[in-house]
Amino acid sequence: MTYALLSGAIAAVLAAVLGGPAIRFLRARGLAKSVSPDGPESHLSKEGTPTMGGLLICGVGLGVALVVGVPKDSDVLLPIIVAAVMCAIGVYEDAGTLVDREKREAHDRTNMILKLVGFTAVAVVAAWLLYDRIDAPRMLVPHEGHYDIGILYVAVAIAVIIALTSAVGVTDGLDMLEGGTCGVAYAAFGAIALMQDQTAVATFAFAMVGALAGYLYWNAYPARLFMGDAGSLPLGAGLAVLALMTGWWLLVPVIGIVFVIEILSDVIQIGVYRTRGWRVFRMAPIHHHFEKLGWHEVTVTVRFVALGVVGALVGVALAAW
Repeated sequence: MTYALLSGAIAAVLAAVLGGPAIRFLRARGLAKSVSPDGPESHLSKEGTPTMGGLLICGVGLGVALVVGVPKDSDVLLPIIVAAVMCAIGVYEDAGTLVDREKREAHDRTNMILKLVGFTAVAVVAAWLLYDRIDAPRMLVPHEGHYDIGILYVAVAIAVIIALTSAVGVTDGLDMLEGGTCGVAYAAFGAIALMQDQTAVATFAFAMVGALAGYLYWNAYPARLFMGDAGSLPLGAGLAVLALMTGWWLLVPVIGIVFVIEILSDVIQIGVYRTRGWRVFRMAPIHHHFEKLGWHEVTVTVRFVALGVVGALVGVALAAW
């Protein structure tokens, strides 16, 4: 336990210290976020804020996990590699949202298909390795124990990775929201891993928690750095693999309750608008809906993170039941 928690503390210090130089590096290369005029009016002032802060999160979090966690258990290479590949996909996505650069429409059909193909390829490989190479519980049920669901596990793992990566990506949009909710979720699964004596897996989890804590120092409202897809995609995929390695993927909707609400709000908004021609929410994802209702950005973030903490507490309690 001490080993895993200290790894997180080291990652937090490194991310906080390296955040300043990272911001100067990104700003010097013109890697600044372009804000859509279709979003909340209050976000227009964010134009020009450096993005791709996910490189800081992944560089520190995955780096610490690689140095500290892999020597204890080489299986931890899987979430590290998955997150690194997703980070690369995220960097490509972020390149289409920069100020004074050629823009790619977020919902351009070709771009969306390529993105989905990338997600699916990573998910299929990771799912097969989890099934064939890694000795992890197939499915744990609160109060009931362990179940082996056979080859069906591969399909489940693919679905969990794609769904959670997408949900975490949708959640990004407010200062501190993504970093706060992901930090809570990683900490919850890290605690579960410690309860199961999966020290290396817990080390990966808390290294990411620490990296997110250091990033939040710079992402605190008003943010000086955004994580972009370079952060949200690897965070979602890494969290999914982490949940699968603990065997508690059934608890993802509980521990990740904010992510579930966010992705459902987006799906509902798009589905109803395309079939009925009207909008359920003033703006989707739902965190923008509350902004439109007059809530301050910080108020939305704090309340969503608080909900995430409640979900995490319930999730850990169910795992311990």
